[in-house]
Amino acid sequence: MPSFASDNYAGVPQEVLDALAEANRGPAVSYGADEWTARALETFRAHFGPDSRAWFVTTGTAANVLGLKAVCRSWESVITPATSHLNVDECAAPEHLGGLKLIAVPTPDGKLTPDQVVAQLGRVGDEHAAQPRVVSVATSTELGTVYSLEELRALAGIAHEHGLLLHVDGARLANAAVALGADLGAVTTGVGADLVSFGGTKAGLLGAEAVVFLRPGLGEGFQYLRKQHGQLVSKMRFVAAQLDALLAGDLWRRSAEHANAMARRLAAGVADVEDLRLTQPVQANAVFTVLPREATERLQRDHRFYVWDEATGEVRWMCAWDTRPEDVDAFVADVRAVLTAQRS
Repeated sequence: MPSFASDNYAGVPQEVLDALAEANRGPAVSYGADEWTARALETFRAHFGPDSRAWFVTTGTAANVLGLKAVCRSWESVITPATSHLNVDECAAPEHLGGLKLIAVPTPDGKLTPDQVVAQLGRVGDEHAAQPRVVSVATSTELGTVYSLEELRALAGIAHEHGLLLHVDGARLANAAVALGADLGAVTTGVGADLVSFGGTKAGLLGAEAVVFLRPGLGEGFQYLRKQHGQLVSKMRFVAAQLDALLAGDLWRRSAEHANAMARRLAAGVADVEDLRLTQPVQANAVFTVLPREATERLQRDHRFYVWDEATGEVRWMCAWDTRPEDVDAFVADVRAVLTAQRS
């Protein structure tokens, strides 16, 4: 059954499996003191700048929560869109593991604006209120939208003007970068971001993510925080080898370009279908649309995808690095057939 539910459903690219096989030849020093980790750290510096420092973890939740915990004190808060993964899909890990107060801001498209950030700063200096410390945004967002470089630069500027940091949740950073025709550093370090959670899993890796501090002075002591929270992997070479395979060449770019192209193909195929309405611009690898409930139920018999909003009938169709054009076309044909049958 072809899946349009999540890019987490996708398998692992052969290049990554080959890198794992190569790393598996014989013993190696544990806990990251190995040649694969050293090489991957150099690869991260090549992308994110010579002042960047990357720390490898196994999940996006760990990357987000530990990265933010490293730069926030217990009385400080994080401003983030209400629809962000950080707010909606981390099972309260920011609060439980990070001790973080989240300030969730409603947005129509998953994107924060500088004015919305400033509106949350009215009680700065008030000892009765949690003090804002970080602006956290995802690109691409949970709604599939992508911040322009100018929008990210403006957010970093307003954050720094008020003594805050900008965190980029980059679970799908590769998809956002190729959507803009930019590299990974351009959408993070280049716009003034301070730290990023780099997502490898949705790009095809087998549980490999990174926390990247982008400027000196941030993340001091992170090695202890990572160990304390169970994210210091003893056989780190297998995490590092995957990240290096993804980033050392153009695999990250090719995979994201394909996923994005499949989403555009899907959106174009249904754009003129009656009783179907796209709710967000298709900028990365996600398509959001509203369908009649009966059509959703019929389609889910043969295709996997998520209902995003039960109240409105909004669904999400997600494409991945291994989504096949023929599966997109077959799904489009089924969508058309189901909706045509409902009208007759």
